[in-house]
Amino acid sequence: MTLTTFALVRHGQTDWNAERRLQGSTDIPLNDVGRGQARDAVAVLSGYEWDAIVSSPLSRAAETAGLIAAGLGLGVARLIPGLTERSFGPAEGLQAGPELEALRIPGGFRGAESEDEAAARGLAALETLAEEFRGRRVLVVAHGTLIRVSLSRAIGRTLQSVDNAVLNLAHHHAVDGWELEYFNGEPVMAAAQD
Repeated sequence: MTLTTFALVRHGQTDWNAERRLQGSTDIPLNDVGRGQARDAVAVLSGYEWDAIVSSPLSRAAETAGLIAAGLGLGVARLIPGLTERSFGPAEGLQAGPELEALRIPGGFRGAESEDEAAARGLAALETLAEEFRGRRVLVVAHGTLIRVSLSRAIGRTLQSVDNAVLNLAHHHAVDGWELEYFNGEPVMAAAQD
């Protein structure tokens, strides 16, 4: 059975993350903490051999990928638009409060990409990569919500929020689908996936 391994890493911290602002597809750069998180991620990721590193085109992910790639002595193969964070529309940039609540609708925010749309887009990008890199190891740098909803759909279980710059390790079996081995840097129990 052919197994493709993915490290799915959320970008490092941005100022909007620190301020607890809804970021979405707004292109907010890494801050110094985020750059440090990206460099720190190299220690864990260097325990594996990677055949390719790909990233969302948003600068916070692309810079994280570049810092990790440099630490591993590799390059970033390409930026993949399908890995862009879920769009939260007019809710982007807002913090919890009345203005954000006024935009809330079942399943998200008015004018935003739905969770299902983001999950379908993210999982399609990952499955395309699984086909292209069949039997190899791919390091993907993307975004918290996109990783969470894509992995949730892939394994059929709702996952919690994804931490910045930590290891999420998943395997794609050509026949049997997806299996999650590590989430937020912690091993996932096989029974928890059933």
